[in-house]
Amino acid sequence: MTEMVYGSMPARVTEPVLPRWWRTIDKWSLTAVVVLFGIGMLLALAASVPLATRNGLDPYYYVQRQAFFGSLALVAMIGTSMLPPEMVRRLGILGFAFSFVALILLPVFGTDFGKGAVRWFSFGFASVQPSEFLKPGFIILSAWLMAAAQEVGGPPGRLISFLIAVVVVFFLAIQPDFGQSMLVVFGWCVVYFVAGASMVVILSIVGAIGAVGFGLYGVSEHLARRIDGFLAADVDPRSQLGYATNAIQEGGFFGVGVGEGQVKWTLPDAHTDFIIAVAAEEYGLILVLCILALYGTVVVRSMFRLMKERDPFVRLAGAGLACIFGVQAMINMGVAVRLLPAKGMTLPFVSYGGSSVIAAGLTVGMLLALTRSRPQGTLEDILFRRGR
Repeated sequence: MTEMVYGSMPARVTEPVLPRWWRTIDKWSLTAVVVLFGIGMLLALAASVPLATRNGLDPYYYVQRQAFFGSLALVAMIGTSMLPPEMVRRLGILGFAFSFVALILLPVFGTDFGKGAVRWFSFGFASVQPSEFLKPGFIILSAWLMAAAQEVGGPPGRLISFLIAVVVVFFLAIQPDFGQSMLVVFGWCVVYFVAGASMVVILSIVGAIGAVGFGLYGVSEHLARRIDGFLAADVDPRSQLGYATNAIQEGGFFGVGVGEGQVKWTLPDAHTDFIIAVAAEEYGLILVLCILALYGTVVVRSMFRLMKERDPFVRLAGAGLACIFGVQAMINMGVAVRLLPAKGMTLPFVSYGGSSVIAAGLTVGMLLALTRSRPQGTLEDILFRRGR
């Protein structure tokens, strides 16, 4: 009862690392992520076997790779969640620097794998998508700059982070990757809003983004094709969106049964961008609602824990990481049910993909590290420190 009223007891310095980590970590969020990965493995068994068969590979080729990369992601998540906020900040900034350099080099050394967008570096045995690792690093960098701007004599962190965001979005747009561009802008707006921006400023930025998007619609065939497909009155039943929509409708409330789904045999990206269609068809609305609840658990619990945090950097970075994690999941599922145009964005921990699952592990690991219970000190101590 005492812990419920006053919060968990502060960690003692002499306490061993693992017991202190287990006592201070958000166990509900950690469990939700592990369950999401388990669901991803279950769906990989259903969705990736037909693709492996069509490609002449071992039936469980993609399942084995997902298990390998997913295990690396969980190790990265747990290891990162043990770091103090100072180390999280350093890791995020270094990660952003390396990812940004890789992003710049994509037009020269990258590949599109026949999808029309140069987003990956191919190493034969594996591929890397720099934008997946750039997102959490950018959030950490922006939070650090905006938190520093709140100090007396601090740098113009909001302006600097905004300029960095513009440069990042430019390099993402030339791939083209408008989905990741919008996610980066959204993450920056969240950090900016939590740092004290007014809704007028945020709405002005959103309006400017809309104007830029309207202009890009006229010059980018890639963007125009996706927007036109989204706005079309009828969905082509032979398109990816058509297959996904039909599968979700066929699934109903309880699904057609394990292994009985048909969309995995016709949809090329059933194991990645449209994995939720496989879940809806075979397991029905029940599993989809469970997946939604798991993502909601991570985001909502993180926000409640951050409300108690007095460190500006931790509040800003944690809010940004939680929001981009949740919104990426919303975008992926929104595309599958035709609430949003096609984005080419994975479902964190559930979709197949090495870069996406490892980047998601790092993102949640940073979030868990920032939301761990820690001594906050008294308000007088914080005011006295700022006044010096």
